[in-house]
Amino acid sequence: MKKIALFISGVLASSFAHASALYFYETGTEDTALAGAGQAARAQDASTIMTNPAGMTRLPDHMFTGGIQAMNGNIDYQLDNNAQTSPGDVMKTFPNASAYYSQKLNDNVYAGIGLYGNYGLGIDYGNWAGDRLIKKSTMAAMTLSPSLAIKLNDRLSLGASANINYGFLSLTRNVDGDDHNQQDHDWAMSYRLGLAMDLTDRTRAGITWTSKTDYQFNIDGKARLPTQPARELTLPISAQARAPQQIMLSLVHDVTSQWSVMGDLGWQDWSQFGAPQVQVNGQSVDKTSRMKDTWHTAVGVQYRPTEQWRLNAGVAFDSSPYRDQHDVAMTLPTGDEWRFGTGAQYQLTPASNIGVAVEYLHMQSSQVQSPAVFAGSYDKPHLWFASVNYSYQF
Repeated sequence: MKKIALFISGVLASSFAHASALYFYETGTEDTALAGAGQAARAQDASTIMTNPAGMTRLPDHMFTGGIQAMNGNIDYQLDNNAQTSPGDVMKTFPNASAYYSQKLNDNVYAGIGLYGNYGLGIDYGNWAGDRLIKKSTMAAMTLSPSLAIKLNDRLSLGASANINYGFLSLTRNVDGDDHNQQDHDWAMSYRLGLAMDLTDRTRAGITWTSKTDYQFNIDGKARLPTQPARELTLPISAQARAPQQIMLSLVHDVTSQWSVMGDLGWQDWSQFGAPQVQVNGQSVDKTSRMKDTWHTAVGVQYRPTEQWRLNAGVAFDSSPYRDQHDVAMTLPTGDEWRFGTGAQYQLTPASNIGVAVEYLHMQSSQVQSPAVFAGSYDKPHLWFASVNYSYQF
């Protein structure tokens, strides 16, 4: 969930992608405990609306799932020029929440709606050498996802979602000694199609396709540095406030009544975007081939020691969208990503359960070459997630 990686706050600045640059797999649900493993095939609660809407056909007649989450970590940027003040750790605590509801309309048709934020981040560079370019940045995005699923037969279901995405961007920079804040918001549409299959009585598969999302923010990205001669830099704000199309294939196999194993294979079309750079004096470096498509793999396990408990663990890997980690965009510092998650679900009543999950995300170090005046490195960046989820069926 890479590069979702950065959800973007970074859009400007340090947006790390998790889940693939601008996507996050983590929205406070049980998937966090599994590092996303089996996400398109598991369908154990109403959050399948986000991961594979076809999975609603496996749910009870009425089901609600909600979650809350906190994200933090260390994203440390150090300038190569030791005479300049480096930003240091730019990551701040970022809260998140999600809610999903699904309902059976008849024997073959299910409908649902989800409200979640898997796109967003808050960063703070503070008073550093480049605070005229960027000082603080926050991007918050929420998605409303009305969905429909149709059961074609006992083993095959189709699903679709129309995602209404709302994005808010705030950029603060130093202008002649005072903090200057700009804000804008935008609506963007995206779509998701899903297929859910029971391959055998113990093996389930799911595949989803999600279209790209584009936000357009009307914020002036130009900054003028008081150098001799004067230097003008421009952030690629709108160019990086987007997420590519992606495909996810998942499998879940029940080894026994207590043990289940699951896995993912995913692809994201990052090569279509190139890698917009900070422009210097109106001139941008030709980096159109800097980005490449990314791949996602994950494995997870569930263990049910009793009827009340379900224990989860998972590991995931997302490849870097960059061809060269020594030449990444300052506003999108990401690389290979490893996720390690664990958690537990407890059955409170026959109709309700509660769960907790934690996850650690380690990102590959990277170096920034342009603009040369702020060249530096992101060394061993990492994030962590902690969440609580609740589901109720009726």
